[in-house]
Amino acid sequence: MKKYSIKYLMFALLFSATSCEKYLDINDNPNDPTVVQPELVLPAGLVRTASLAVAYNTYGASLGGYIANAGGFSGFGALLNYNFTPGFLSNWGGSYDNLLDYKYVIDNSEGVDELAYFNAVAKIMTVYGYQLLVDAHGDIPYTAALQSDANTTPAYDNAPAIYQDLVNKLDEAIGIIDNAQFPRALGFSADPMFGEDREPEEQMNLWKQFANTVKLRLLIRVSEVPALQDFVNSEFASFDEELGILTEDAIVNPGYELNKPNPTWSSWGYTTTGNVATSSRVPTYYVYGYYDGNKLTDPGRGSVIYNDFGDGSRPTPLNQLGVEQNNPPIRANYSPWYTGVRESASNISNALGIVKGPSQGQPILLLSEAYFLLAEAQLRGLLSGDAEESFEAGIAASFGYLYTTVSGTVDAGKDVDEDVETYLTDNSGSTLVNFSGNTEQKTEAIITQKYIALNMIHSHEGWNDYRRTGYPRTNPDADRYNNMASVNSNSTRLDELPTILLYPQTEFAYNPTNVRVLNQFSDLIFWAKQ
Repeated sequence: MKKYSIKYLMFALLFSATSCEKYLDINDNPNDPTVVQPELVLPAGLVRTASLAVAYNTYGASLGGYIANAGGFSGFGALLNYNFTPGFLSNWGGSYDNLLDYKYVIDNSEGVDELAYFNAVAKIMTVYGYQLLVDAHGDIPYTAALQSDANTTPAYDNAPAIYQDLVNKLDEAIGIIDNAQFPRALGFSADPMFGEDREPEEQMNLWKQFANTVKLRLLIRVSEVPALQDFVNSEFASFDEELGILTEDAIVNPGYELNKPNPTWSSWGYTTTGNVATSSRVPTYYVYGYYDGNKLTDPGRGSVIYNDFGDGSRPTPLNQLGVEQNNPPIRANYSPWYTGVRESASNISNALGIVKGPSQGQPILLLSEAYFLLAEAQLRGLLSGDAEESFEAGIAASFGYLYTTVSGTVDAGKDVDEDVETYLTDNSGSTLVNFSGNTEQKTEAIITQKYIALNMIHSHEGWNDYRRTGYPRTNPDADRYNNMASVNSNSTRLDELPTILLYPQTEFAYNPTNVRVLNQFSDLIFWAKQ
């Protein structure tokens, strides 16, 4: 763990907090780090989490079959052969920095009824952040973490124990919201995720549903770990189905605009000067096959995600990871994930799909994922309800997000219900779409559809599900549409994929007595499929 100076922390918080002025309508003096208030730090933390969501997506997309190396570049190194060095693709430092944001809010609101909502939201987001770290690395500093100079070499906690405590923390946060007597409303100034144009009761109900959805994700992920069966059964027995899960996409938008753009736009779309942000990566044949007919037919979503989708004369640039001969470069001035019109560097239209525009909101948790989590729980009898209904609602929610404009409304030229029906009809012969067969086939359908819905949005969750279930299917001996692994893989596994991210070099430098050496081909996250 790194050492943290409180003065440095306050400066970092103030710098990130002032990056989007729209939500900072407060009267406290932001220039005095000794009086930074929770209402200033909480939105800064949420905006930082939004940026981390894109960083985690990049890690998941790199290892989970979503992106490959483009032509015209060399030096991809460990991306192609999986010979990871410590910290490769890791978001360790940024994640702990973000957790410090939320710890500051918690420490300065604990037990203060007026600040109960701030406290609860910070605790919910702390759970969200720690799960990301555990799912990437396994055991991590937890109970002794974030103590700055008081403990610069925190011990590593057992990952299953962390998971159980995270579930309890969510219950605690929901209870704080329910039991607050005279809490101050968050409003939009403190809550750029659920705070705009909502009454406090509706806003906080969404936060409780968000917490319940994160809890469902935690429980589903460990639901087949033998040592945790009593815990899982108990938690599902008391799961608040009346509260339910999210009813909309959880999206942060503090007021992104061209000069302070959304992180997805600036990472996979365009820079503020109008240049393509990333020209060294292209989509894979593996993921593209779920749209172009090689595995499933889906022109509705494919056409809003991929530039030149289905254009035989000027096709979307694709590659399989590791192929370095005759692999295509991206098309000049166009990101493969942007489907709008770029007339010049100063004239780039908004679009639909993943890369919508600089002012788009940043998803933190998609409604589609929430429905697929619910469908899996219902299929396995862990929660009540119709699994097929939730499964199809997840597909519809995926179409809905991709068809939504930067302003947050479904494009007038798109009909979600009609296109979902077309998708179900066009793929009626596939068990990946028509939800038929035995429980295992239905599970495969749920996980595969979730993988599709998370494409280049939360690819890390698609990668997590693959490691947990083995779905979607991949075969290293198959063609490029059916093998997500790099052709240059040095993995010793049957699927020729890595299993875990290594700890960063800073841990070996500053916390050597607690960190351990991992092997990216043999060490597994505790919930992973053996």
